[in-house]
Amino acid sequence: MPRIAFYAPMKSPNSPVPSGDREMARNLLLAIQARGDAVDLASDLRVFDKHGDKEVQAKLRHEADAEVLRLTCDLPADTALWVTYHNYYKAPDLIGPRVSTARNIPYVQLESTRAYSRLQGPWLGFAQAAHQACDAARVIFYHTANDLITLEREQFGNQALVELPPFLPASSLPQASSCDGPMLAVGMMRHGDKLASYRVLEQALRHLQGDWSLSIAGDGPARAEIEALMAKFGTKVRFLGQLDRDALRKAYATASLMVWPGVNEAYGMIYLEAQAHGIPVVAQDRPGVRDVLMPSDYPSVAEGAKGLAARLRTLLDNPALRSSQGSQSAAYIAARHLMPDATDRFWTAVDPLLEAST
Repeated sequence: MPRIAFYAPMKSPNSPVPSGDREMARNLLLAIQARGDAVDLASDLRVFDKHGDKEVQAKLRHEADAEVLRLTCDLPADTALWVTYHNYYKAPDLIGPRVSTARNIPYVQLESTRAYSRLQGPWLGFAQAAHQACDAARVIFYHTANDLITLEREQFGNQALVELPPFLPASSLPQASSCDGPMLAVGMMRHGDKLASYRVLEQALRHLQGDWSLSIAGDGPARAEIEALMAKFGTKVRFLGQLDRDALRKAYATASLMVWPGVNEAYGMIYLEAQAHGIPVVAQDRPGVRDVLMPSDYPSVAEGAKGLAARLRTLLDNPALRSSQGSQSAAYIAARHLMPDATDRFWTAVDPLLEAST
């Protein structure tokens, strides 16, 4: 069995800070090693510049240079492949291509993006590095149709672009929800896009007539603002705080539906989790989000909060429809978004590289 070096420049899978990015990195590690191959986390170095700061970028390049020197010497002798997860203009892979070249092993990427609009301005150097890393990859696995657009347009040489849908780290579905409890929203309480989703959710709730209740799972620096935003609804909205895996499973076990607008979500692991539990999802039809949702007529962004509220009311008023859509959603996840499928897709594309390099 080959030994694989794995690296996530934006956030190590060992990071103590929960996020969808960390969750997906951990899932990918599990999927890659599912057939028994050894996978080593090559480095915990976080190469991430949030604000476009040249001094930060210079410091990170210096740290990356040191890691390249270390890994060129210290990477186990039987390492046969380097895999990098989430290379993009704020978090370019400054390590993997150089170590792979020095050690003469294939280099592949998972969930990489090309952003030519960033080849000017404060992220110029990092954007160039991200593009160069993309060019070095023999295979790039993409998670969404939106990512494929630029990857395909700028495909380098005979580089392979392979779909690997986001997935859950399981081989079977959990027990289906009873779908008779409150609505559920799950989202980190951060400023920016997460807060924007909470604002759209609050606007939808204002348009929601009749009886309803909502539980919100999540925590973070914007919690006080979100609690103030929802205060007008009184006891109809309940804050659960940040839940561990077991507690979140209990919340899914009775949720009548999952609601999350999905503002600028890359795709959203919560949508996969909810659907796997047989819970119908109410979200806006957005790039990335639509790649992980059972195909349906989700409200458009242009329909705004009223569109979300109308979909919520339809499902709340019709238990049979909730059950039917929940069952269809679970079947969709089972067919496309569980770990065995991800493992098969990964190794089908990678095994030929390893055979050619031996």
